[in-house]
Amino acid sequence: MIHPVLLCGGAGTRLWPLSRKSYPKQFARLMGDESLFQASGRRLSGDDFAAPLIVTGDPFRFIVTEQLAQISQSPQGILVEPEERNTAPAVLAAAMWLAENDADALMLVAPSDHVIPDAVAFRATITAAVPRALLGDLVTFGIAPDRPKTGYGYLELAKGMDAGAQTPQALARFVEKPDAARARDMLDAGNFLWNAGIFLFTARAVIDAYRKHAPALLEAVQAALAGAVCDLGFTRLEAGPWSDADDISIDYAIMEKADNLAVMPYSARWSDLGDWDAVWLESGPDDQGNVCSDHATAISCSDTLLRSETPGLELVGIGLTDIVAIAMNDAVLVAHKSEAQRVKEAVSALKACGASQAVQLPRDYRPWGWYESLAIGGRFQVKRIVVHPGAALSLQSHHHRSEHWIVVEGTARVTVGNDVSLLSENQSIYIPLGAVHRMENPGKVPMVLIEVQTGSYLGEDDIVRYEDFYARN
Repeated sequence: MIHPVLLCGGAGTRLWPLSRKSYPKQFARLMGDESLFQASGRRLSGDDFAAPLIVTGDPFRFIVTEQLAQISQSPQGILVEPEERNTAPAVLAAAMWLAENDADALMLVAPSDHVIPDAVAFRATITAAVPRALLGDLVTFGIAPDRPKTGYGYLELAKGMDAGAQTPQALARFVEKPDAARARDMLDAGNFLWNAGIFLFTARAVIDAYRKHAPALLEAVQAALAGAVCDLGFTRLEAGPWSDADDISIDYAIMEKADNLAVMPYSARWSDLGDWDAVWLESGPDDQGNVCSDHATAISCSDTLLRSETPGLELVGIGLTDIVAIAMNDAVLVAHKSEAQRVKEAVSALKACGASQAVQLPRDYRPWGWYESLAIGGRFQVKRIVVHPGAALSLQSHHHRSEHWIVVEGTARVTVGNDVSLLSENQSIYIPLGAVHRMENPGKVPMVLIEVQTGSYLGEDDIVRYEDFYARN
């Protein structure tokens, strides 16, 4: 049995403005009706696979459970990182968690934001690598390159190995992201593969590798697991020891030092969707090389990506070549495809000037649903709030604002002080300043309401929680 370990704690800024720190690309619907995370869960499922083990950050823990439930999956565990510490601590925490029940558990570590269209072929490749992993080797997966890509690390095969083989091959070394000339040379050489960041090994084998090559990391992660707290089905790693763990990738910490490595070639389509140029390529350009989303129109354009992420916002490109244009209701990106890797610079520039768009989507996802701001002024704000069936906001009060709620879809159960009311569509209620209140959705369909806030301060930190189903501090 293979235990999928899905890593989904990253912030993902290279696909800004759709992917932001508050809701990174693995949870977005970039390639169809399901998120990349959901596609990863489906791909690594079946008779040979156990339920997935998830490693994620605190802001995303309820997004993980919700998205897995939407594809009828339940995780065997969700490890919550107190802060991002890169892949080496995350993988080790997963290995030690699995080893508590089975030291020889076979674990497949995979990022949750990759595109692998042929799931059957990928599962067959995993199966071919299993015997080598069961012998105690650390197996990494390498992708057959089809162009001189500078945004990926590479794997150099040992002399005499076959990059097109269907069995694991000996690995000579890891190669850092190259410049364009070096990438072309490696492509022409034929004995290099892209480093996919996907690994297969037993928990025992990889823990032994950490013990040999990164003992300080082993000590920190072991302490974080020992002090972990179980909370609503999540395993929260202890923050103090976790912060002592080095912020380092598993490649640097372990793989580049280990002597029991093998690489499993994979020759079918794969992409890490590392930039908008990759999204354009994977989206299947038309005869003119254009990719257009709903609400986007290309006129006399070629090799261009046009995406409107907001219904009702029409994006039109005229006479464009090799352009990426992404429109949202709070931010627009326009870039030449050759400059797509520089989007992170835009995010840094926005952070420097204090723009919330750098990290925060207009839609703010919460355990109970989501909300978005429709209008804001000096002493007022108007929000649309959507509450999932059976969900409830915390019992709370505010020091600086009052609220007026108008139900526009579904039914709301509203508590104000000692009074409990059921509100249906077109009904409203006033929440005075300082009143203890709660909103719930007792129905079977999403409940939508409009909230009008008025007061001297409208920040989200003006919340005093008395009771919360989701154990938020």
